[in-house]
This record gives sequence, C-alpha cells and structure tokens, in this order.
Amino acid sequence: MNTETIDTAMARRLVDALAIQGASIIGQPGGWSVMLQLGAAQKPLGVQRSDKPRTWRSLDRCVDYLKNELHLSRFDLLDATLHTDVPAPGKPRSDAAERMRQTHQAAAYDKWFRAEVAQGLQEADDPATVWLDNSAVMAQSAERRAQWLKRAQALGGQTT
Repeated sequence: MNTETIDTAMARRLVDALAIQGASIIGQPGGWSVMLQLGAAQKPLGVQRSDKPRTWRSLDRCVDYLKNELHLSRFDLLDATLHTDVPAPGKPRSDAAERMRQTHQAAAYDKWFRAEVAQGLQEADDPATVWLDNSAVMAQSAERRAQWLKRAQALGGQTT
C-alpha cells in the first residue's frame, strides 16, 4: 500500500468526501507535480501501483488532469522555482504518449460513429421517413449521368 503518495483513485474518493482542502502545483526538474492538502498534512499525487509522485511535462496537461479527472478547479499555489525544461532522469516514453493519443482518437471516433448509427436508426424508425425504391434511384442517377455527359460534350470534353 502507498503511504507517501495518494493515487488517482484515492484522490477521487477524497475529493468526493470533501477531504481535500487544497492543491498546489509544484515545478520539478522536467515537469510539474501536485501536492494535495489533507488537513494539516500535504501528500503528493502519485502514480498507480507505485509510491512515486506523478509528474507532467506540460503545465497545461497537469491542470487539465486536475480539472477533468479530479474535478479540482482551484489551486492554492503554483510554484515554478524548481521547474526546468531539462527532462527528469529516466527513459522517455514517447511511445506511450503516442499510444494514448491514438487510444483517445479511437474512442472519440467510436463515440461519433455510434451516435451516427443511433441517429440513422432513429430516422429509419420514424414513420415520417420517405423511402425510395432502388429502381427510382438508379433511374435518377442514370439521368444525371446523361446530363453530365451531354454537358461535358458541349464543352468539348472527351469522354471514354
């Protein structure tokens, strides 16, 4: 069990219970970390299944995480005195960032696609929907193609 840090799941429960009195964003070499105020104690927000403090390379992503994941929109302190753009020691995981971007894009596409299908099904079930016979659509398409061909020939275009 983590004793020094608070992971995201626990932080969510503490926010729901109104046990977190404040949050501070602290600059670190290579990124930003978060300290949560619990009564008189301050504990860092940690990574899952580890007792290491979580660090974001971008301040914007750190703030977005706190707002969207923990629903904290007010911060007591923003301390950038120790922040540097030099990456923290350790191996970079650019592949993980790209994988997460692709995962979020796929989830957004899936959400959009499901909404489009639901809208199509709703329109299909609507009694006011006008259905066209395939032969009528094919005849209309053939008429349009003939008009386009005639127009192209009038403009001197070549047809195949």
